[in-house]
Amino acid sequence: MRVTFMKRIAIYPGSFDPVTHGHLDILERGLKLFDKIIVAILINPGKKALFTVQERIEMLEACLEPFPNVEIDTFDGLLVDYAGQKKAHAVLRGMRAVSDFEYEFQMALMNRKLNREIQTVFLMTGLRWIFTSSSIIKEAAQFGGDIEDMVPPLVCKRLKEKFKKTP
Repeated sequence: MRVTFMKRIAIYPGSFDPVTHGHLDILERGLKLFDKIIVAILINPGKKALFTVQERIEMLEACLEPFPNVEIDTFDGLLVDYAGQKKAHAVLRGMRAVSDFEYEFQMALMNRKLNREIQTVFLMTGLRWIFTSSSIIKEAAQFGGDIEDMVPPLVCKRLKEKFKKTP
């Protein structure tokens, strides 16, 4: 009798503008649950990003090099459609605080309504990263704040370069 093993694939969607240690924490712990995780950058033309999609891909590639079972991709449109195309069974999301819960819960319910085959898995962000977000880190970096322990070294360098150019 031959047993077929189905790969457990999850999509980890986000803007990753930029990737933070909090993102990497969720990813690393998610890899204990899934055989493969696709880090999917949402292309949202309505949202002003600091880094281009290509810059975000480059930073993610460098930061995720130690993880061979991680793929980096981009998508637009509905997340559940993208997940179906990638044969993923789950969406991986990190939650920092109660304030994240309402939005994430609504999104999970909508995704479940659109495709009952795609599950949403929430991981609580590690306590060390609970207060961080890409937005807060960008704002701190813009005004010269010390963000070195919140982002990988390459990301810190790129943030400093970006804000030297910004008046």
